[in-house]
Amino acid sequence: MKIFLKVNWEWIFKNIKMKKLVRLLLVITVLGVSCQSDNKTLKSKPNPINNKSEKIEELIKSYEENKGFSGSVLVVENSKVIYKGGIGLANKELEVPNDPLTKHRIGSLTKQFTAMLILQLVEKNKIELDATINKYIPDYPRAGGDKITIHHLLTHSSGIPRFSLEKYRDPYTPDELLALWDDSGLDFEPGKQFTYSNPGYFLLGVIIERVTKKTYEQVLHEQILDPLGMKNSGYDRHSTILMNRSSGYVKQGTVYENAGYTDMTVSYAAGAMYSTIEDMFLWDQALYSDKILSSKYRDLLFKSHLFGLGRFYGYGCFNSKYPVGSTKDSINVIEHSGGIQGYSARITRISTNKNLIIILSNVQGTETKPLTYAIMGILYDKPYEFPKKSFADALFSKISENGVKAGVTFFKEHQTSGEYNIKEREMNSLGYDFLESEKLDTAMEIFKMNTTIFPESSNAFDSLGEVYVLKGNKEKAIESYEKSVFLDPNNMNAIKKLKELK
Repeated sequence: MKIFLKVNWEWIFKNIKMKKLVRLLLVITVLGVSCQSDNKTLKSKPNPINNKSEKIEELIKSYEENKGFSGSVLVVENSKVIYKGGIGLANKELEVPNDPLTKHRIGSLTKQFTAMLILQLVEKNKIELDATINKYIPDYPRAGGDKITIHHLLTHSSGIPRFSLEKYRDPYTPDELLALWDDSGLDFEPGKQFTYSNPGYFLLGVIIERVTKKTYEQVLHEQILDPLGMKNSGYDRHSTILMNRSSGYVKQGTVYENAGYTDMTVSYAAGAMYSTIEDMFLWDQALYSDKILSSKYRDLLFKSHLFGLGRFYGYGCFNSKYPVGSTKDSINVIEHSGGIQGYSARITRISTNKNLIIILSNVQGTETKPLTYAIMGILYDKPYEFPKKSFADALFSKISENGVKAGVTFFKEHQTSGEYNIKEREMNSLGYDFLESEKLDTAMEIFKMNTTIFPESSNAFDSLGEVYVLKGNKEKAIESYEKSVFLDPNNMNAIKKLKELK
């Protein structure tokens, strides 16, 4: 702040004696110097909260530029929001930007809410954790109904086989979908090991409905969303006109496409919810209070019940250790990720100091974990890494501008430079982009590059064999497919192709 003093020097010289005049001039001089000094101090003194916010903003923009990140992010330090914002487009066709109020599908973050509903019923003595499925679903038509307990379902230790629900595209009631399940027995004795299971949480939703005589959606609103004021969250239905709902995308090579359709009644209590970063913050804060569940039962959510996937699982969440930035330091976190057609999500809670990172993205397969690590580095004033550019994207640009020979030269110069992030899947997708455009020579060179970088990948050699077949080079095709089968004896596609070629 600058201060300007307007002085009437003529009046001063006429009315003030010399000694007093000298004193007055000294006061004016000191005051002016003091004001300038304070002004410099205010300008140079950093604001720690704003500084972190700016760093997070810079980091997320870098993820947008180099990794195609699109979505909404919220970061909390000591219960205070220090950053929230959206980046990228919620709808690419209409060019609608993401913002903090954009509604995204949250996939498996839904499991935390399902676990909460179960524990609320446990607290009301309407469900027992050690009771079996058959007690609540007497007509349960599959194996293990008399062995699998509620606790087993909550901790992914039921032994129910993993299977994909993506083939079911139409709307179903829970009972209708349950009747479609294949009965292939149990993979293991309930409680003996951890195997992540969407069907297990689907069954928890059915149990909630059987016990309450209400739909899962009704109970979700009555017991969690309405009491917490989560007005921008709910059970996603394709038919509903939902304001601020984002569109989901998947990146194929260098091109974004609309994600495939799956009706959310199929994901149900395992992954059918949508929310916003602000509503998920309300959810996080509620987990520090007795507002919707007493601490006795809330503690069961976060208890390390069973070890699996390199960490411990509670009820609907993992207890993990995350690195802080790019350092060797680590910190205990409560976390879970979510992935569903067109969307990626992650919530990371550091309960010791009430820090929180929420990432909701409308691009399937978004790398939310590295972004979380980097944000943690910012939160704890530690070094952190910016994302590297995609090698596949850079290679595509080089070939498009200067031809495949320039692309081969670019590959040789940069394959080991460490400047780019090289991913087998991205390179494979890029090769097929050119293959589908009937640019066989370009596709062949890219598949060759992929086998050079990933010499242990059966799929890389399988793709190379395919382009050799299209080019009519039978000898090279057989050589590639044989290598693919050698690396993966169960690669049925390569085995079939070899039989055809021989």
